[in-house]
Amino acid sequence: MSQLIVSTPGRICLFGEHLDYLGLPVIAAAINRRIRITGSHRADRKVVINLPDVNEREEFELSDASLVYTKPRDYFRSSYNVLLKHGYRFSKGVECEVHGNIPINSGTSSSSALVASWLHFLMRLSDRPRLLSRQEIGNLANEAEVLEFGEPGGMMDHYSTAIGDVIYLESEPRIEIEELRPKLGAFVLGDSLEAKDTLDILGRVRNGVNEIVRKIKAVNPEFSLHTTDVLELDDYRPFLSGGENTLLEGTVSNRDLLREARQVLESADLDHIRLGNLLNRHHTNLRDAQRISTPKIDRMLEAALNAGALGGKINGSGGGGCMFAYAPGHAGAVAEAIERQGGAAYIIRVDEGTKVEE
Repeated sequence: MSQLIVSTPGRICLFGEHLDYLGLPVIAAAINRRIRITGSHRADRKVVINLPDVNEREEFELSDASLVYTKPRDYFRSSYNVLLKHGYRFSKGVECEVHGNIPINSGTSSSSALVASWLHFLMRLSDRPRLLSRQEIGNLANEAEVLEFGEPGGMMDHYSTAIGDVIYLESEPRIEIEELRPKLGAFVLGDSLEAKDTLDILGRVRNGVNEIVRKIKAVNPEFSLHTTDVLELDDYRPFLSGGENTLLEGTVSNRDLLREARQVLESADLDHIRLGNLLNRHHTNLRDAQRISTPKIDRMLEAALNAGALGGKINGSGGGGCMFAYAPGHAGAVAEAIERQGGAAYIIRVDEGTKVEE
């Protein structure tokens, strides 16, 4: 058969960083930097995956039973296992090549884009292709990347990369996704080139908030991060440490900033300046309450604002990785300012979700 090409975008989290795994909403945008898989069937049942970007190659034999994982985060095998569970069958192997221009391990969901692309690629080469919606592919990607390995993390990465564009996602009490259509200008993504430890930060912040909720519920069983007003937080100060109070206030503030941002993004006449201000306030919380920023990322953001950006924030779990600035009309100058601070800059726009390319 002819070559099949499937690609999936990376993403930035506009609002709701460190909220989705708490069951709170998020707003995320897919970006025009993508993972692309090109390949076709083999005559045998071998899978050969060439990864020239990282100078690696993966090979394994398909089986009618679940494959055994051979390393942590064995996403190529876990994706196959998830498809088996969902009724897909494969009598032929595949050979493919993977290329991408999403910064790796930098908070822009390169791994989720890879998993979504691989799932999409495999299901189209299965014995009886049963094509799924982008949302369903996102759900399978979460299963293959997170649930199979019992790792922390929410569903934002998988839905935002698979569905594309800008989405508002609620995960509790049930999954609800609204596809927003804001007329957004250019962003500039800035990679600090600092390595980050996603699992360590996710664990620290998530466990910290969960411990806060446990302490408060011992006093007020009706307490909920979804409904508690910021003015009610003073009632709980005596039961929490100073750092816990700061983390709780930052979490509730980020929740409220997201609600305001949703109204801005849904408006027919988008207020770009207000949007930028909300991004700045979100970053302030992430820096001071969640403590996930770094001095270099703060310098990159300050330089971006001085060069004409309307706002910006750290992106992803933090401790390194990327930031982004909203810079309609000033993207070139903002990119140069970020690079003068030692970062790698990419001018980006909102993009569509996982797709088959011609």
